[in-house]
Amino acid sequence: MPAAEREPRTGGKLMTALAARMRGRSIISRLVVGESALERRVLRGLEQVETRLLKCAGEAEDPRLAEVAGHLIAAGGKRLRPLLTLLGAEFGDVRGEGVIEAAVVAELIHTASLHHDDVMDEALLRHGVSSVNARWGNTVAVRSGNWLLARAARLSASLAPEAIPLQAEASERLVRGQLRELVGPDGAERRLSHYFAVISDKSASLISLSLRLGAVQAGAPAGVGEALAAYGEHLGVAFQISDDLLDITSSSAELGKEQGKDLAVGVAGLPVLLVLDDAWPGDEELRSLLSGAQAMRGQQHERTLALLQRSGCMARARGIMDERLAAARASLGPLPPGPARKALESLCEFVATRTA
Repeated sequence: MPAAEREPRTGGKLMTALAARMRGRSIISRLVVGESALERRVLRGLEQVETRLLKCAGEAEDPRLAEVAGHLIAAGGKRLRPLLTLLGAEFGDVRGEGVIEAAVVAELIHTASLHHDDVMDEALLRHGVSSVNARWGNTVAVRSGNWLLARAARLSASLAPEAIPLQAEASERLVRGQLRELVGPDGAERRLSHYFAVISDKSASLISLSLRLGAVQAGAPAGVGEALAAYGEHLGVAFQISDDLLDITSSSAELGKEQGKDLAVGVAGLPVLLVLDDAWPGDEELRSLLSGAQAMRGQQHERTLALLQRSGCMARARGIMDERLAAARASLGPLPPGPARKALESLCEFVATRTA
């Protein structure tokens, strides 16, 4: 059966969305242990964000576009970026006008990036449902992603004056990162340097934006925004490295997408690059497999995944991730103590130990 026809029925989609929301609640509970007031504020805020996201997708004039744009939104997700926006707002007036809209902007940009990423990666699944490109085709996926970016820009215009340049900068970095990933490193650029430049633009930029939007909209002091921006850059890189590791170690059921998807389409995550760049003893077969194919299927894919799981490259990648998480924690130094700062510190531990 074609991928587009394997879309879960209504009941299955509902269960997928509910499971995603439960994962989001689980994250919040881990971040705000013993801080019931903060937990209530964040959960209430995220419920408002969810309602507003669905409304945004439904505002498309063409009902077909509304269906496509709302597909991944309705499927749910961790909602990490809106959560970060709400935590960033905790350093100012958390009830300030536009904080919820700022969180919606962050998630709209992220969802747009998923529409585009899944085209580039030829992904079939996202958040446990068919990807937009698998169900409606690449052209529709790209254009619906563009519409979501435009919708985010329009919504940014109603926020604090600083929001527009922040949103524009993050969108520019996102597109630049996607393009650099697509064309690959130039002749003089090392693969690892190229990798970190790509994930800084594709992943870290949106994490940093989410935090800064919350702080700006809540009227937090300028120094707070700068500290949150630095924290977000380091956390975003660590989060992507964590994604690279999970792509190898976690099952498709846990991930909500295909296990080893990056290998399947020839995208080299950090563990793969470490194998290719280092003459690590015991990785000879793995290096040969990785050097000989741009994309993998079948037994070759399964064998490569098994060898990666046993390779020392996994521990080395985790070590680099831990260094970035330590830098993220250090970036929080200028922030005032309190529940929101503790939650951001706990988020580093969540990234280090997450399984999906």
